[in-house]
Amino acid sequence: MSRKTELLGPAGAAYLNHLATIDEPEVHARLRSRTSQLPDANMQISPEQGRLLGMLVQMLAARRILEIGVFTGYSALCMAERLADDGRLVACDVSREYTDIARPFWQEAGVDDRIDLRLGPAVDTLMAMVEAGETDRYDLAFIDADKENNERYYELCLDLLRPGGLVAIDNTFADGTVFAADTDDPEGRDARMLNEKVHRDRRVDATLIAVSDGLLVARKR
Repeated sequence: MSRKTELLGPAGAAYLNHLATIDEPEVHARLRSRTSQLPDANMQISPEQGRLLGMLVQMLAARRILEIGVFTGYSALCMAERLADDGRLVACDVSREYTDIARPFWQEAGVDDRIDLRLGPAVDTLMAMVEAGETDRYDLAFIDADKENNERYYELCLDLLRPGGLVAIDNTFADGTVFAADTDDPEGRDARMLNEKVHRDRRVDATLIAVSDGLLVARKR
């Protein structure tokens, strides 16, 4: 038994990765391999995080998902394949170059018809959705984009989520800089402020999960 969370070292992280990839679909593995060749490969989520997102989709019986930050499409793939055939994932990104890598893998996995890719600034996309009356309709939102806009993404996604829906925000450990209250790292300061804001937000119930670089999960009341 333990009364505290122990952060994983390299051996623990390798073990989690091993478990997450035991029955990983081959198309997932090839997409991760393709992405690993890119200069920005570190922007891809880990297999264990993808597995968790897929489980959240199943647990919510989600039919409508928002994704803010697509990169090469691994997280969208993990979530979209758990949707019902008539489910939809609205995927927001600004990069045609990276999302063009995603498309053939989505097609091969048979989920491309469930993914509505919208290229352009995500704040604009989300605001347009709010103005179009799509509030309280979405089951899950996953935020993994430019960190300086995380608070705006959070607020807009909260408007779009139904009561009982979840918002999950990636990289809320900020490479560990968030652990020091006096950190001089801008991303660490921003992540620390966001973590505390969400935990104090009376509109949600929140917890910070120690997976990958920290996943902040909040349930809309």
